[in-house]
Amino acid sequence: MLKKRVMPCLLLKGESLVKSVKFKDYTYIGDPINAVKIFNDCEVDELVLLDITATTEEREPNFDLIAKIVDESFVPLAYGGGVKTIEQMAIIFKIGVEKIIINSLLFEDSGMIAKATEYFGAQSIVVSIDVKKNLFGKYEVFLYNGKKKASKSFEEVLSLLNQLNVGEVLINDISRDGMMEGYNLDLIAYTLDKLNMPVIAIGGAGELSDLEKAFDLGIQALAAGSLFVYKSRFRGVLINYPNAEIEKMR
Repeated sequence: MLKKRVMPCLLLKGESLVKSVKFKDYTYIGDPINAVKIFNDCEVDELVLLDITATTEEREPNFDLIAKIVDESFVPLAYGGGVKTIEQMAIIFKIGVEKIIINSLLFEDSGMIAKATEYFGAQSIVVSIDVKKNLFGKYEVFLYNGKKKASKSFEEVLSLLNQLNVGEVLINDISRDGMMEGYNLDLIAYTLDKLNMPVIAIGGAGELSDLEKAFDLGIQALAAGSLFVYKSRFRGVLINYPNAEIEKMR
């Protein structure tokens, strides 16, 4: 059985580290490189780094900033944001990133994802899916940092993912983002049931017990933002990762 992983998720807006609530209402957290240094000392399992404005601003990934962060990181790093081509992926992997996270490319050119898994290996490619319920209680998929609804239904997206040989799927409930009220356990259970590859859940963790509840469903990897950048639900900024407590959950 795979080792259970718990990874902090860092959001980049420009060159600043921020934290969102429901994909908006951004709070400045600090310098991403300083945060990475702290997480190094905490011996985190892995780091997720998402540039949340690269795609919406129609720009390439900030390769220089990624390189600076990689230089300071002693743990595996997954990066997402603005990645559209095999050439960009090659640059990012050469910099030292272990995994690339894809979002909108799934809908714009899913064939590119198939090529990426062939060139770089399935274990190196993660697809990120952002969902939220509509007025009728049905999940819908959103792109461009939650700004545009996808043309495919959630069920169609899950079916497409099963056809692609990607390493993992990162599933995020937009309505839980930054709320610190717990993961969407129903969404996690549903996604685990429908997908034939490993799933990473993110969105909603506010305390360590939220991780335990999600792990009880059988998921092997969890990511969180607020839990690891705030001291508590009062949202005082404090970069943290209680390794000893997390180790007990494995």
